[in-house]
Amino acid sequence: MVVKVIIKRKIQEGRTREVFALLNRMRSDAMNQNGYVSGETLINYDDPQEILVISMWQGMENWLKWKENPERKANEVQLERLLEGPTEFKACVLGTYPRFKK
Repeated sequence: MVVKVIIKRKIQEGRTREVFALLNRMRSDAMNQNGYVSGETLINYDDPQEILVISMWQGMENWLKWKENPERKANEVQLERLLEGPTEFKACVLGTYPRFKK
């Protein structure tokens, strides 16, 4: 099952360069993880401090393994210091009808 993960963040004013340096490092590290397919970063046109990172993974287990990776978590701690609030995570499955159980 393919999973798309949507990560929403609100950057503190004046911290964009630092945030994107960390995001680039995290994306580079994610690319070496099992099950990583792709990723993109979107900036809200009406509010450039709000960004979405959307990544695609082969299976929820691969995403969860990466989410719990100590190196990723260390980068996330640094990133949180540059944000206006907590990071929001949503994992979504591709398709028109979910074929999984919670």
